[in-house]
Amino acid sequence: MKPILNIAAYLFVSLDNLAELRDKMLGECNARHLKGTILLTGEGINMFLAGSGPELRGFLDWLREDPRFKSLESKDSWSETQPFKKMLIKLKNEIIRMNHPTIRPEEGRANFIAPKKLQEWLDRGTDDLGRPVVMVDTRNAFEVEYGTFENALHFNIEKFTQFPEAISAKKEELADKTLVSFCTGGIRCEKSGLYMREIGMGHSYQLEGGILKYFEEVGSAHYTGTCFVFDEREALEPNLDSIPVERSIRKKLKA
Repeated sequence: MKPILNIAAYLFVSLDNLAELRDKMLGECNARHLKGTILLTGEGINMFLAGSGPELRGFLDWLREDPRFKSLESKDSWSETQPFKKMLIKLKNEIIRMNHPTIRPEEGRANFIAPKKLQEWLDRGTDDLGRPVVMVDTRNAFEVEYGTFENALHFNIEKFTQFPEAISAKKEELADKTLVSFCTGGIRCEKSGLYMREIGMGHSYQLEGGILKYFEEVGSAHYTGTCFVFDEREALEPNLDSIPVERSIRKKLKA
């Protein structure tokens, strides 16, 4: 097994005393030689961390001792080297900015579909009621360039705050379809799924755990390309390995 464990995790939960919490978490991370980024907000936590397996799992166990983080789950992958250069904990207003304060995932999640059930739908081309299934990519345009689900709908957006207007414009066109929104690890879909329901797109779901969980449980079925990740690995193959250097889009752009 490769020596470095990488985790992506988030949880929508009300948090206060953020500066104090940041100091405690930073102390734990540094003591365990972890690197990565944690976002702390009043609406929850989002993190991408890497380190040795025992130390990183120990940090998660420590974090879950706080009742607010007891239900935190992670998406895991492994790498040969540490993909982060330092340890950062940032205080923000939102985990993922959408500019729709009425959308509050902590108060109730959108309907979700498990990766293996989604594969069953995509194999058949319809959901369990016989409705056509459309995959809705909520990510930014540059992320979509690395890879996405076959025939997925995407909007060439540059930031997530543009998603509500983009999906609203397609409401009538998609009225007779079952929609499954997806993103890297699921966090954007916690809000996009609720928004789609709010505007009357009743037959909509979010992919539980995002692309990374789909790779972990299903693999490459119905997916073309790789998945961009926000660290030095750049993107992951469906087997959760880092892309080879010769396939790096980022390095080609710098050349």
